[in-house]
Amino acid sequence: MKKGLRILASAAVLTAGLTGAAFAADGKYTIGYDNYFMGNSWSVQLAAEFKAEAEKHTDKVNVVYVESAGDTQKQIANIEDLITKKVDAIITTPTSPTALIPALKKARAAGIKIVLLAATIKSQDYDALVTVDDVAFGRTGAEWLAQKLGGKGDIIALNGIAGISTSDDRFKGAEEVFAKYPDIKIVAAVNAGWDYAQGKQAVSNLLAANPKIDGVWSQGGAMTLGAIDAFEAAQRPLVPMTGEDNNGYLKRWKQLEDKGFDSIGTSKPTWLGSEALRVTIDLLDGKAVEKDMVLPVPTITAADLDKFVKPDLSDSFWAGTRLTDEQVKATFAN
Repeated sequence: MKKGLRILASAAVLTAGLTGAAFAADGKYTIGYDNYFMGNSWSVQLAAEFKAEAEKHTDKVNVVYVESAGDTQKQIANIEDLITKKVDAIITTPTSPTALIPALKKARAAGIKIVLLAATIKSQDYDALVTVDDVAFGRTGAEWLAQKLGGKGDIIALNGIAGISTSDDRFKGAEEVFAKYPDIKIVAAVNAGWDYAQGKQAVSNLLAANPKIDGVWSQGGAMTLGAIDAFEAAQRPLVPMTGEDNNGYLKRWKQLEDKGFDSIGTSKPTWLGSEALRVTIDLLDGKAVEKDMVLPVPTITAADLDKFVKPDLSDSFWAGTRLTDEQVKATFAN
């Protein structure tokens, strides 16, 4: 976990010693929540959103927390463990679109509801999906960049983690747009893990290899921050870059506005963690739930940047939230 990031301590407490039968005795639903990855501030805030929502439903829900640490095999093992505990539902963010399918099938065969949070699988073996349209996410930033460049130029693309549907779908959307502009050339596309350090290093390498880079399409705010710092370290003029709704990025964007820098902040709001629990409770209550809740992509432009940037909050904070300022401050240590 990065320095300065701290998920509320109680969220990491596992209730591994309590069986599904023990939970059922108090008349509450037992929900297994998989903290799929805690290595960046977005995933930390996603988990905090879920926990904050769970605290509103303590009269109805008990939660078994597990952590998969971005490891697909560990995630499969965690799902198997939750099946053994006879939970009523599992909320998970798949780290692979295919590897989890057998375990999810097994869970559903046992009568367990499966809710996918923020990532998809290549099957219908789930009961509900709560996410945004990641193809549209990539498309939105790409269209903005193409317009800023007047439909021509050499660009680089910064992707997340190969194999995760979020990253693959975002780049798919971007490629769809750039294919319509024959004078825009993607000179390099690299995976930088949605991470500042990886983004900065990747862009530093690309700047050394490419004397002409006219724009940066990035699918993550931390990577874009790294790109800005790489350009400045190389004493290269800043170019249009796409970003995200990360507060650290929004602050930097605001600081650079008077230097002519422009951007767009697409968002995959962390309040999806809260929404996933609401949907799960509705499912368990027998209410009609849309199987694929794929939401539009919230977008920040220069025209409304001031409404979203929070100078008094942590750089790690993400604007698309249902958390209070106090909950945000409690989530991210200074």
